[in-house]
Amino acid sequence: MSLTQTEEELMQYLWKLEKAFMKDLLELYPEPKPAPTTVATLLKRMTEKGFIGYKQMGRSRQYYPLVKKSEYFSKHVNGLIKKFFNNSSSQFASFFTSETDLTAEELEELKAIVEKEIERKNQ
Repeated sequence: MSLTQTEEELMQYLWKLEKAFMKDLLELYPEPKPAPTTVATLLKRMTEKGFIGYKQMGRSRQYYPLVKKSEYFSKHVNGLIKKFFNNSSSQFASFFTSETDLTAEELEELKAIVEKEIERKNQ
């Protein structure tokens, strides 16, 4: 199951704060801010989907993520690779490095990251 674009935006705020009441989340939105009822609906849906949990504190709820940002992102990247690149990481890497405006320095950083990961996996 995945998040809609508006749910994902709210999830980004919750990942940033780690724990938050609805009023804390509303404060992070730029103007014009969404209606509190809209955010309440999003929080309810995200709870039902299993992305967030909450702790009841009096009449308020303190929300927290149940899914780590890295796990969510990893699942999406893997889905992209499967859907658009025939499940080939090398096709994805080729596209990513040739179709984005990476500098030579950024490519060298990527190369170092890949080499470090190869070394780690060979141990």
